[in-house]
Formats: sequence, structure tokens, C-alpha cells
Amino acid sequence: MAASCSVVCCREERDSDKAVIFRFSNGSVQNAEKLNFTMYRSADEVNPRKKNRRILVAESERLSYVGQNFGTDALKCNSLCNYYVGVLNKKTMQMELHSAQLFNIKPVIPGEATVMANDDATQTFREKVDSLIEAFGTNKQKKALNSRRLNKVHSDMLHHAVEKAANTVIDEKGLDALQQEVADTQAGLALHLPPSNTDADKPENVYPLDKLLSPVEFKALEEASSKMAALTAEELQTMRESGGLLCVVRHLENLPSDDEAREKMVCCAFYLSMLLKLSRQKHINRNFGVEEGCPRVVQNKIFRTFTVETYNDGRVRNMVSVSMRVKLAAYCMVLLLHMGDMTVDLTLLHQDMAFSEARIIEVAKSMGLTLAKPPRGKNVAAVVYDEHKQASLILPLVKYEPFMERRKRKRMN
Repeated sequence: MAASCSVVCCREERDSDKAVIFRFSNGSVQNAEKLNFTMYRSADEVNPRKKNRRILVAESERLSYVGQNFGTDALKCNSLCNYYVGVLNKKTMQMELHSAQLFNIKPVIPGEATVMANDDATQTFREKVDSLIEAFGTNKQKKALNSRRLNKVHSDMLHHAVEKAANTVIDEKGLDALQQEVADTQAGLALHLPPSNTDADKPENVYPLDKLLSPVEFKALEEASSKMAALTAEELQTMRESGGLLCVVRHLENLPSDDEAREKMVCCAFYLSMLLKLSRQKHINRNFGVEEGCPRVVQNKIFRTFTVETYNDGRVRNMVSVSMRVKLAAYCMVLLLHMGDMTVDLTLLHQDMAFSEARIIEVAKSMGLTLAKPPRGKNVAAVVYDEHKQASLILPLVKYEPFMERRKRKRMN
């Protein structure tokens, strides 16, 4: 008859009394006595989630085995069931029950396990699927994978090129200047028109000249413009042939005989030449107009009114943006109106500014000018400028309707 035994429950169980059950993932061990086992526990005994973490290490002469009860390698059965191990004392025939925990220990090869873990952690679901397609996919799936990767490379190259171009533009112009251009373009041409009085009873009062040049500025321009008044006909002809400012040359050739009107015309011509030269440049330095003898008060007015300050390489630079060129065209048009009996030659203006004629006409329309061609005559000057487009300021101002392009409808059969 078999001897009977009794079961005894431990009253208080410590960590050292708990049993450990482990299994090898890659097979069984022939000689378990040659393994050295070590149990590591978490040093954080305050955190309830970490204080029960354990790592079991079994070392042999050839390999090391590691198992843990947390993370992805932990057995799910530990959280679903409670395991106990009975230890029989053959002398007293009493069996003590101890709580147990299961470990699945795996061999660890130095230098490979960590790399594999990191690769699995960083790979996305799409990358894992692509790896499976490369290894086990059909020819059609592999072709689709190569095509998608080529498209991604081209997309990345295009994105890199666009980003590089945008950074180049921002570095050259500056972020503030670009934002100013966008704001000016969205606001339209109305912001760039000179001060006007649409209720004026005379054409010369619609765009007053004193709003463009104050009496103090006129006084400062007298000395600088005296050199223009002293130009001879041969010198003016040389300026015309060398590609000078045709608008300025034309008015200098026809200066009035009255002293006051002549002085006013020369001052306007000098200021007009400064604006036309400014419109041909992109980046302006602080020495602009010094060689021509431009007064400091007029120079500061030009910088303040027609340039945009940008910051590049820690320096402040003045730049003539596209919107500022439109503003320059409008102010030059007002000067030419006062210099030419309320008539301006748009063809000469667009040639001097290197601006498109369509853009100049658009500015003239926004100012309410009347577009016309000069009448044919026997005068030599009339013959030369016969094909030029001109604009006149005639009251009341003309209101042009915006051009709306209409698309032709396709006929349905």
C-alpha cells in the first residue's frame, strides 16, 4: 500500500521561496547540471508594474540563454493562470506548495540579437510586407513593388529640388520681401497708385504734382537738375543713340521758354530719370544717385517710397520688388502727364522701364486714363511717334471693366 502524504501551504512566501519553471525554445538540454542560472529582478520596487519584472539567465560553455516575464517575449499564460509547484519532503511525507512562474528562454548570440530586435522595432508594417514580397512574392507583385519604389525616389528628388529652390529664393529675397510681394499682388494695383483727387475740376488736380514732390524737394533738385538744362542738342542726340532714357530726352529737347516752367520741367525730368533708373535695378545700394548728384532728401524719399528692406547675411539691403516696379510705373506716368500737357507716351515708358507694354497699359487703365493714338500729321515728330500708344487724362476718368475670358462651349452632337 502506498504511503500517504499531506499537503501543507506556506504561510508567508518570499521571492526566494517561489519556484521557477523554464523551457528552452530551441530544444532540450542533455546535461542541466552544467548550466549556471541567475535571476535578476527590477531595481524599481516602488512602481507596481516594474517591481515584479524578472529576467532569468542560464549560461553554458557555448551559449547563454535569456528569458523574461515582461515584454513581447513573455509567456501570456502567466497573466491568465496561477501555477504552483509541489515539493515533497520524503521524511515527513508533507508536500509544500509554492507559486511558480514560467519562463521561455532563448539562446542569445552576441551581436545579432540586438540588431534583429532594433530592426523589428523600427520597421513599419509596409516595410515588413515589402520584405515578404521580395522573398515570396509573385513576379507581378515584385514589379509593382519596384515601380512604387522608383516613384517614391522620383517624388523625393522632386520634393528635394522644390525645397532647395524655395530656400534659394528665400535666401536671395528674404522672407519679409516675399510676404510683401504676395500681399501687394493680392491687394491689386490700387495700393500703388499715387495720391489722387477724383472730385477735381481740372485734369492737373486729379494727381497733384505737389503730392509727388514737395516744395522743399523741388528746391533741392534745382542744383542737381541744372546740369540737364545745360545739355546741348548734340549731347542729347548722343544720349538717344547710346540707349538713354527716351522719355527724359524727348522732354529735354522741348523745354519751354518761360524760366519758371523750364525750371519745373527740368526738376521733373531729373526726378523721372532717377525713378526710371531705379526700375531697371533689383538690389539697390546706399550710393544710388550719388554720382548724378541726387540730393539726400530726394534719395531718402526714393528709398522709403519705392524699395523694400530685406535682411541677407546680417545686412540690410534695399530691393525693388515686382509690386514696387508697378508703383514706379504709376508715379512716372503722373510725372509725364504733368510734363506733357496731360498726355503720356506709353510706348516710350515701357521701353525705358524694360516693362511689358501690356502691363503699362494695365497701370494706365487703373489710373482712369483714356487710351488713344496721336493724330497723323506732317510734323516730323508726329511721324516718328505715330505708331506709339498714348494715354491722356480726360475728365471724367474712364472706368474700365475687368477683362473676363470666356471659354467656348463644345457643341454636343
